[in-house]
Amino acid sequence: MVIEVIVKRSKIDGLGIFTARNFRREQLVIKWSSHRELSKQEVENLPKTDRQHVSFINGKYVLVPPDGWVNHSCDPNVRLSDFCYFAKRDIKKGEEITADYREESEKGFEMKCNCGSKNCKGYISVQ
Repeated sequence: MVIEVIVKRSKIDGLGIFTARNFRREQLVIKWSSHRELSKQEVENLPKTDRQHVSFINGKYVLVPPDGWVNHSCDPNVRLSDFCYFAKRDIKKGEEITADYREESEKGFEMKCNCGSKNCKGYISVQ
């Protein structure tokens, strides 16, 4: 078995997922091991720490498994499609995997951004 990603401390926020090898543009980086659809009421009843791991994908609330917990960046290196993250560009070994939370959040989502990229907006929201 080849280890392709590792979890370690992130400069962006808490823990992050980092590459253990190089990835080419459009290559599969992470396939979620599982996911669970939730109703809006189930999401509202989750503890705040669990709610941060809910994405809004294709009109459905989805509890993201730990292997899908990537940090946000205003200059992301992956895109989400069919519960998989694909490289938007070549990604070097040791680089943190980042996604654009605006692509997987519902209207009204807001958060302070700590990505530190040169394109950082400082704050993101979904309108």
